Amino acid sequence: MSLPLHTFVYLASQSPRRRQLLTQLGVAHELLLPDPDEDAEALEALLPRELPADYVQRVTGLKLKAARARRRQRGLPDAPILCSDTTVAIGRRILGKPADADDAAEMLRALSGRSHRVLTAVALCTGGQRRRTLAALSVSTVRFAPLDDATIAAYIASGEPFGKAGAYAIQSQLAGWIAHIAGSYSAIMGLPLFETAQLLRQARVSF
Repeated sequence: MSLPLHTFVYLASQSPRRRQLLTQLGVAHELLLPDPDEDAEALEALLPRELPADYVQRVTGLKLKAARARRRQRGLPDAPILCSDTTVAIGRRILGKPADADDAAEMLRALSGRSHRVLTAVALCTGGQRRRTLAALSVSTVRFAPLDDATIAAYIASGEPFGKAGAYAIQSQLAGWIAHIAGSYSAIMGLPLFETAQLLRQARVSF
């Protein structure tokens, strides 16, 4: 087996949860965040009739492409670059980040008392002379107990739904209404640790 080649990775994500999960793995990382003039949200635009798995993998690939260009433009040292994206889906319907409180309430009512999927894609540019892209997809199922209007209103008032796909975070107070999970808890948080560790080993990252 080849010895580790890289001592750290670039994490192209603003999510504190992904940083936390990488730290949990013991992976040294540096943030590679968009410049103020970059429209990072535009990368998450949904294409007509796009399926959830296709969407989350395409967006992750776009994020990785933008991060690679960012590293070159900044003249940063070569190292693997890690990107990830998470989306929530009910059947073919994709629930993105809520635009406002009404949008968040509608999403939470749609999730109430039923199962949905959480899809998290990971992409890693290996770095080095033989640069290549490695990718993985994790799909989990989450079922909420029925959420009454007061619970939904209180959760929205906390501000937690905003910036979150599906208008919730599994590590938030709403966890008390999650009746069942099948899949990867870390993937639902935003980074599937099993799949990510596999990609990092393939890229010869030490951790």
